[in-house]
Amino acid sequence: MDKILEVKNLKVSFRTQGGTVKAVRDISFDLERGKTLAIVGESGSGKSVTSKAILGILAGNSIIEGGEILYDGKDLLSITEDEMYKIRGDKISMIFQDPLSSLNPIVKIGRQITEAMLLKNKANRKEARNEFNSLLKILKSNMIAAQGSGSEAEITEMVKTFDGFATLSTKLEMPYNDAMANAEEIKASVEDLLFMVEKKQNPDVREKLTDYVLMLQKVQNEFIEDEHAAKLTELLDKCKKEKDSYPKKAQENVTLSASLEKLLNDTVKLMDDIINQPRPNFFRIGYYKLKGKDCSIKGKGVEKLNEEALAFLNDNFMNHFLELEDNGIRYSFENALENKKKLLPKLEGAKKYYEGSFTKAEAKSYAKTLADLVPASIDQLEINKDSVAYTFRTSLNKAIDKYFSAQKTNPKEEARFAKQSAKREKLIAKGKNVDWKVVPKSVYDLDELKNNIIHVVTRLEDKYKAEIAAAENFDVEARGIEIVDFFKAKASQVVYKVTKAMAKEKAIKLMEEVGIHEPRRRYNQYPFEFSGGMRQRIVIAIALAANPDILICDEPTTALDVTIQAQILELINQLKVERNLSVIFITHDLGVVANMADEIAVMYAGKIVEYGTAQDIFYDPRHPYTWALLSSMPDLDTSDKLDAIPGTPPNMIYPPVGDAFADRNKYAMKIDFEKQPPMFKISDTHMAATWLLHPNAPKVEIPKIITDRIARMKQKSAGGEI
Repeated sequence: MDKILEVKNLKVSFRTQGGTVKAVRDISFDLERGKTLAIVGESGSGKSVTSKAILGILAGNSIIEGGEILYDGKDLLSITEDEMYKIRGDKISMIFQDPLSSLNPIVKIGRQITEAMLLKNKANRKEARNEFNSLLKILKSNMIAAQGSGSEAEITEMVKTFDGFATLSTKLEMPYNDAMANAEEIKASVEDLLFMVEKKQNPDVREKLTDYVLMLQKVQNEFIEDEHAAKLTELLDKCKKEKDSYPKKAQENVTLSASLEKLLNDTVKLMDDIINQPRPNFFRIGYYKLKGKDCSIKGKGVEKLNEEALAFLNDNFMNHFLELEDNGIRYSFENALENKKKLLPKLEGAKKYYEGSFTKAEAKSYAKTLADLVPASIDQLEINKDSVAYTFRTSLNKAIDKYFSAQKTNPKEEARFAKQSAKREKLIAKGKNVDWKVVPKSVYDLDELKNNIIHVVTRLEDKYKAEIAAAENFDVEARGIEIVDFFKAKASQVVYKVTKAMAKEKAIKLMEEVGIHEPRRRYNQYPFEFSGGMRQRIVIAIALAANPDILICDEPTTALDVTIQAQILELINQLKVERNLSVIFITHDLGVVANMADEIAVMYAGKIVEYGTAQDIFYDPRHPYTWALLSSMPDLDTSDKLDAIPGTPPNMIYPPVGDAFADRNKYAMKIDFEKQPPMFKISDTHMAATWLLHPNAPKVEIPKIITDRIARMKQKSAGGEI
């Protein structure tokens, strides 16, 4: 299972004048790469708070009482705002319920889509160079360690050569990128001109032609295919002649001559051909040129040059480099594996240590000694970072701090509760009308907090045991290819400079991708000129602008009519597949996610009460709250009256002692009001927190409205319907 995000024991509260609201109460879930997790529940269940915690945008009165959010080797609850800035919007994007909350009403939507691209590009380029240098340094040290000190000079020289031709490749790629960007800009500008003439907007054609002459000169590049280069020169001459012959003043009711219209259409076609020509492989060509080889494409074309450069690179450098790289990768993996094995007894010892008694200083000292051993057990050549190992130190320290903090705060909270209770009872005894409640005790179970410390150790231990068991399946060659691809990607990213023209074209393509008609015209419109559904599409385009790994959708269809809802849901599903996005979809309506969720977490009063695959939740629901949600879900196939959920959610300033749903649950037993139910495992993919799953609980039938619906769904499925 390829986890891209892990939420562990998250607890979030909010300070209010009335008391502390327990919004999220110890929830955990994983998000798999390329999958959709739906979080479903009524308003106030904590689902939106969870998503905002992931993105680091909780309100100022929030309190993170515990937990971790693990992504790419980091705990998002522990990193600085500067580190979070690199992730928010770039790696994790969010779509909100009301699109206007994400749009500036007085700024054209085109600018709003391009703004983030332009602002983050410079930072991303710098970060790419740092990541390239860092990994190359780690690879070099492992290659030397694998071969022995006698090979240090040879490997150092090879790594220097690798870095040299990778750097040279970026110097070749940068002007080529600029040429392609100018080709896209010319194409867009000519299309704009033709559009304005068609719409009788009377553009200044001579000024435009003057711009084209300058821009066409910037398209010229040594890697433009011969036939395109020849046409480019010819086109440049024609543009100069047309410019000189066209009236100097802007004309009213502009009509283009047949020759000029043909020239403009030819320009669009040529730019399109140049943009879509085979792309030079600058990584290969960089080495080719470094060794003094002729990199001209004249007479052979880009594809031939790519083939020659690859053969030369492999024969003279890459084959040997990959051998040494494989040795370094194997050494790094086996060294980390050996250190994992050595660490296991110490992790076992740590569990026993933290089961006993200790002072805070002793616990911290022991944690430091243990955490200092973990980096050596991490394979530094893994591209996808192991979040559990990377965050072990911070997780362990947070758990220890929480334990000792509770030892101080619990007595204070007990005293506060006793004082307020005594005051209330005294007033009642005097016959006073008391219209206020005593805020419940907010005390922590010290045994549970101690177990949380042990759990941090156990989690790493279990992970390492699984990795040791799977070690024989490690694919050195696949890791080597992954690392070289990483270097190529980072080298290209270093020189991927986003100009305003490039950002505009990307924005227009995004607008087209999310289903906005005539994007070139609508690029310069304001948000008020779009319908609600179109505004939401704009917000989706903004969220996708940085090509994120994770997309959080916080009730993105609630404010839209049913037809538009279906279109937006279909769009998100389509984009997920095309971009390999991982999606967290938040909604109060189970029906919305029926055809898009891979897994569903049902939330109530800040807790996950049922978790499973979409198949589990819709065909085998087990929690009474899930039954209530399904029973209240509209169904066109029946005229049966829907069941409304009675009552209201509890006031989370005064969280219930037992099952929070007990007051609204007609199946509630005495224990539901006295003790919170644990998560009962139903299958490997399905679990629910309800005492009805206890072996001693009375057997309760699922409501008939749900069993009938399940039967209809199965019948449709058998008939090939969705």
